[in-house]
Amino acid sequence: MTPKDTRETILIAAQATVQAKGYNALSFRELAKEVGVKSASIHYYFPTKGDLGAELARRYADNAVDYFEKLIAGDGSIDEIFARYVAVFRAALENDNRMCLYGVMAAEYGDLPQAVRGAVDAFSAANVDWLARLLAPRHPELDDASLRARALAIFGAIEGAQLVARGRGDIQVFDQMIEAYGAAGLTPRSPPR
Repeated sequence: MTPKDTRETILIAAQATVQAKGYNALSFRELAKEVGVKSASIHYYFPTKGDLGAELARRYADNAVDYFEKLIAGDGSIDEIFARYVAVFRAALENDNRMCLYGVMAAEYGDLPQAVRGAVDAFSAANVDWLARLLAPRHPELDDASLRARALAIFGAIEGAQLVARGRGDIQVFDQMIEAYGAAGLTPRSPPR
């Protein structure tokens, strides 16, 4: 395995661990066993747990931003674009009832090193920014602060739906909550024709 492959394998395994068990459960020793390397090898790539956590959160945010940009640049109605956005959060639940990396790390925010907190905050900001951009054409009457407040509420609602569905071990709860948010006008939907 090349150094780049080893680093990538470590990141993939670490992300799966955090999404399933939380940041505090992340152990270099256990991660090394899972990846099939010595603990020292993990320290070579990530000197501290904080370095690994920050890289996980940065990478997660970067991948999300790339995907969001493709969504907003692509074809489709606001309903279709928003459905693809929500599908990302649903996919984590479909993957062994995992949480969004942000949601897990945000729940442990007080225990996170500052560098990890900054990267976690960047993910939240990226979601709010993107949602505000998605909402802007639909709500020209809203100023930037109002758009961002609505975007934050939508992001919080989706993260909350994921958390409740995970806690119940029932992905249908996520779907029901997202549908209820839309029916109540809390998420973007095309106006009836």
